[in-house]
Amino acid sequence: MPTASALSPEILAKYQPVIGLEVHVQLLTETKAFCGCVNLYGGEPNTHVCPVCLGLPGALPVLNEQAVEFAVLTGAALNCKINPVSIFARKNYFYPDSPKGYQISQYDKPTCEHGYLDIPDGNGGLKRIGITRAHMEEDAGKSIHDGFPDSVTRSYIDLNRCGTPLIEIVSEPDLRSPQEAFDYLTKLKEILLYAGVSDCNMEEGSLRCDANVSIMLKGADKFGTKAEVKNVNSFRFIRSALEYEIERQVEILESGGKVVQETRLYNSAEGVTYSMRSKEQAHDYRYFPEPDLPPLLISEEWKNESLKGLPELPEAKRTRLIAE
Repeated sequence: MPTASALSPEILAKYQPVIGLEVHVQLLTETKAFCGCVNLYGGEPNTHVCPVCLGLPGALPVLNEQAVEFAVLTGAALNCKINPVSIFARKNYFYPDSPKGYQISQYDKPTCEHGYLDIPDGNGGLKRIGITRAHMEEDAGKSIHDGFPDSVTRSYIDLNRCGTPLIEIVSEPDLRSPQEAFDYLTKLKEILLYAGVSDCNMEEGSLRCDANVSIMLKGADKFGTKAEVKNVNSFRFIRSALEYEIERQVEILESGGKVVQETRLYNSAEGVTYSMRSKEQAHDYRYFPEPDLPPLLISEEWKNESLKGLPELPEAKRTRLIAE
């Protein structure tokens, strides 16, 4: 793997990586999150759209009940607390593939929070990774930069993906190595597939991962400045991207520099990350409650009925089969 420089194992051993993952999972609902358009990958560009997807004036969102059910199943499978009241919020930003100029998401009152997932600790035991939240949101469209005769000078927009229901699963910064991140993602994908909420097809964008990584001297009690590595399209590449990014940050600190908080992209062909933009803070998105959607109320009765659709999960099945 190309590295920022040839760092000795002794230098690398001085530092402790700190990693947190944000995983965006497309839900296998029949229709989109807030309208009746078909939720289907592909198709002729800009054909699976309607006034709600396109953010046309006067078009009002209507929440997909199946998306809520899948969010509840996901939260339960990840040992989360399912909140009886959650609130949708507008996340405001401009990008060509987001025609509304905002994304319907959740901010301070998500549907699911305070969960965990156990991964191998490397010594025959388990390490518990906290899950901060699993919140509902909608996907954006896609910018297409190649495949057309004039792609050198022009990009195209396909809005078929706009409004696809997502659940974003945010881990605590409990991961301490690229291998732990790999193991966490492998376990998470297995659970999501068993729960039947997503096909987790990374090639089609059904599962996308952003990794936040920083380093600190071993024994320190304060995390370093983090960089976010976005939209890496395989678990193996995520592990490689984290390995490179850790070495890049170590080299900066060892040379007397400061790590800058930024968003970086991973070039899998070269095995390096490169700067994309400065990293946004939450206040940059100017979150406020979605005025066109009331608070989401999940009764205990409705939740329990939904959870009847949750199958036996992999860890429980393995334990049962070994015991038998």
